[in-house]
Parts: sequence; C-alpha cells; structure tokens
Amino acid sequence: MSVIDIKNVVKIYNDSEVKVHAVNGISLTIDEGEFTAIVGPSGSGKTTLLNMLGGLDHPTAGEIYVGGTNIGTLKGSKLIDFRLHNIGFVFQSYNLIPVLTAKENVEFIMQMQKVPSKIREARTRELLTQVGLGDRLDSRPAKLSGGQQQRVAVARALASKPKYILADEPTANLDSKSTENLLDIMEKLNREEKITFIFSTHDARVMKKARRVITVEDGKVIRDERKTN
Repeated sequence: MSVIDIKNVVKIYNDSEVKVHAVNGISLTIDEGEFTAIVGPSGSGKTTLLNMLGGLDHPTAGEIYVGGTNIGTLKGSKLIDFRLHNIGFVFQSYNLIPVLTAKENVEFIMQMQKVPSKIREARTRELLTQVGLGDRLDSRPAKLSGGQQQRVAVARALASKPKYILADEPTANLDSKSTENLLDIMEKLNREEKITFIFSTHDARVMKKARRVITVEDGKVIRDERKTN
C-alpha cells in the first residue's frame, strides 16, 4: 500500500540572480514498510527531496502526500505536530544535544509529546538497549564514539513511534563495523516493526542493504530498482 506519494515535485532555489533546479519534476510512490535508498552524486537533489518528505523544506511546485496528508501545505504548529507524531529523523551529524545524556536525548521527543515520565523512562531504556547502549544511558555525546552517537540518534528517532524514518547520510561519519551494526539495527526494526525507512546516501553499504534503490541525477529520477530477495 502506498503511504508516500510524490507528484511532479519541483524545487527551485534562487541563488542571487541564478535559479537552481534542485529537484526537477519527480514523481514517486513509496509503500508501507519499504527500506529504500535515494542515491546520487552531491548536488543531485537527493537530500533536497528527503528534506521535502520531512517537511524541512517545501516544494516550489507539485505535491507530497505523507500518510494521506499534503505535507507541503502544513505550516507552523500543524507542521511541527505532524512531524512530531509521524516522522523520525536521523542526520549525518547526529544532532544530539551535547549537554544531555543519551537517556535525556532520547526522552526529549517524548517530553514534547507529553508522554508520562514512567512511560518515557521505560521506553528510553528499551530503545537504548535495543541499539546496544543499555549500559550507556548516563553518557553524554562527547563520551560516546561516532557509531554510538548515531545509535542514540536512531533510538531518539524511534522514541516518538514514527511511521517513517528519514535518514540523511547516516553512515557518512562511521567506520565499516559501526556502519554494519547500525544498518543491521535499522533493518531489524524495519522488518519487525514495519517502519518505513528512506535513506539519502551515496554509501554503497547502504545501497547493498536497501531493498529499493532510487537513483537521482540533476534533480530527476534516472533509475528505480527493486530487489526481489
């Protein structure tokens, strides 16, 4: 069943007097539970597309429906509320709050959702244990390796019980072992909890794990491959 519909989406940035067509008429559907990689060289439009899927940017033209909601029309508190309850984000730079512990970073989203403290604490412990960090709850980001910080970021993304996780170059700063561990965790969550994962990446290791690879170049989809296994 299609849960994301991208209809003839265009994104134009006005850089001084030059118009940059970052996304140029992309149409796609993404089904529930997909584990999809959007790939392409730097400047291809893949990150812009991912940002529009998450409501971090808005299309210049076209429509993006996420779970039946036209996310491009949401603004202010409605957009924040939609993201808070539907979408989890994992960024290349982790985006953890440095003064908070791993536990507090994961709890932060649930505090915004006004989840009761006992439920927050139990879910935080469960998630950090799930990503292999059950013994590092009280560690701040500076005391964690890059791979560990990214796993905290994944746990935080899952805390709100999102239907979709958008991951922008999540393995770019990780070594091979950390990348393999992180992708195994994400794949397990995808299969067991049916969360839809969409990656923006140029990492061959992510492409190998993905069950669908969408190649973007010059703002257009030039290839869309689904794996049969």
